[in-house]
Amino acid sequence: MADTLLDIRHLTIDATAYPPGEAPQEITIVDDVSFTLERGKVLGLIGESGAGKSTIGLSPAGYGRGGIRLSGEVWVNGRDILKDTPKALRKLRGKTVCYVAQSAAAAFNPAQTLMEQVIETTLLHGLATRQEAEARAVELFGQLGLPDPEHFGSRYPHQVSGGQLQRAMTAMALCPKPDLIIFDEPTTALDVTTQIDVLAAIKRAIHTTGVGALYITHDLAVVAQVADDILVLRQGEKVEMGSTAQIIESPQEAYTQALVAVRSIAHTPKPPSPTPLLAVEDVSAAYHQSGHNVLETISLSVSAGQTLAIVGESGSGKSTLARVITGLLPPNRGQLHFAETPLPHTLAERSKETLRELQMIYQMADVAMNPRHTVETIIGRPLTFYFGLKGKARRERVIELLDAIELGEAFIDRYPAELSGGQKQRVCIARALAAKPKLIICDEVTSALDPLVADGILKLLLRLQAQENVAYLFITHDLATVKAIADSIAVMHQGQVVRYGKRDTVLSPPFDAYTQKLLASVPQMKQGWLEEALTTHHD
Repeated sequence: MADTLLDIRHLTIDATAYPPGEAPQEITIVDDVSFTLERGKVLGLIGESGAGKSTIGLSPAGYGRGGIRLSGEVWVNGRDILKDTPKALRKLRGKTVCYVAQSAAAAFNPAQTLMEQVIETTLLHGLATRQEAEARAVELFGQLGLPDPEHFGSRYPHQVSGGQLQRAMTAMALCPKPDLIIFDEPTTALDVTTQIDVLAAIKRAIHTTGVGALYITHDLAVVAQVADDILVLRQGEKVEMGSTAQIIESPQEAYTQALVAVRSIAHTPKPPSPTPLLAVEDVSAAYHQSGHNVLETISLSVSAGQTLAIVGESGSGKSTLARVITGLLPPNRGQLHFAETPLPHTLAERSKETLRELQMIYQMADVAMNPRHTVETIIGRPLTFYFGLKGKARRERVIELLDAIELGEAFIDRYPAELSGGQKQRVCIARALAAKPKLIICDEVTSALDPLVADGILKLLLRLQAQENVAYLFITHDLATVKAIADSIAVMHQGQVVRYGKRDTVLSPPFDAYTQKLLASVPQMKQGWLEEALTTHHD
């Protein structure tokens, strides 16, 4: 049809897996998926980790990650590109089909200015002169709400914020005036206040340019703001497809209904004990001795068996506070107490027992594990280091921990590359639990996970907390997570705690301006929410 930009027919994507010590196995990543996309429309691809979203999303560029095989038909502008030569595909990519990656920070070259990278593809395909391409880039910088559009391109990637960098990548994709843009989780790594601006900029740019788009995400509330239609995927198969309104208001399939009903955790806050496990008292800290304080007179505490959520946007000081508590950044003022004793300010001064009792789970499970180590080695290292367990005794304890995180013995000999995002994060949780800690700092541990997997992780953490009486310091920008698990909340802004107390008190009006902005920025699963939220966001 004349209005059909993309027509995917019976797309099947296979690969060969090489399990350690076993014969190669053929696996199907995407199984017989078909859909169409009209010009100027946005189709949301949604599903949990491993559903095949990104793999399907990359197929209109004729691209498959390392060693996978595409079969079926992928028609772009009336041509089946799977039959194209490599030369024809190179002409397609960056001209007809463009891509916006999840991590803009990893996708930009730190040694080149933003302008050079934004116009590179346009020049490479001979679509415009340098002067025309630069003028187009400046126009896009303005459309995307970037500061000082005339000079923004002269900056380097490290000189702009994460949200600005993500918008610059959108400008890079729009610059060649493509017919189709693939947005691959473009706001997942952003805090909620930044996400609103980026989402609005993307939506505005799509409608202004009339480009067609595939919007890949695991967040149904986010995709509901930009998509005309939604395709729900699970384990490489098509579950349900319909208009955005139909999918969020009357989903037909049980899996889609579960996605819509996510964040069903009902956690009843517990009162704090008289003696806190961790007390932070008037702590200030700076990254350089003579530098400006990035933390200013922070005071808060958390009791055994409880969860204190530290909430705030990027740059508010959440992770810096975690560095102070773990001894990686000594404070220049204030005191820390742990289990009723002063906590030495530097890691080197702390005893092995203190190190064992205070563990951390990191945001990016991908880079928190050695890719050359098996799950047994990763979880087993703290067992050997702290308790001297080796051989059979260590392996048995690792299996116990795998059972505790609901993975089981089948995963013990796998490598990180053989795990999904949620499975990797569970292994990181097991590694922290292996030390039998009193306090675990959870640094954005669910921010990169899809809602159903994140829900499972949160339920797991609550169950383990009840069993082990472990305390959590939960750093996050996700207010839905906070409502699900926190006993108390500290809201941070520009290095200071601006609101602190029991969960229900902090989340009840009247609010200070910053907390009101945070709460108003949490995406809601209804069409039109973005436009309503932008009014509050910029008041």
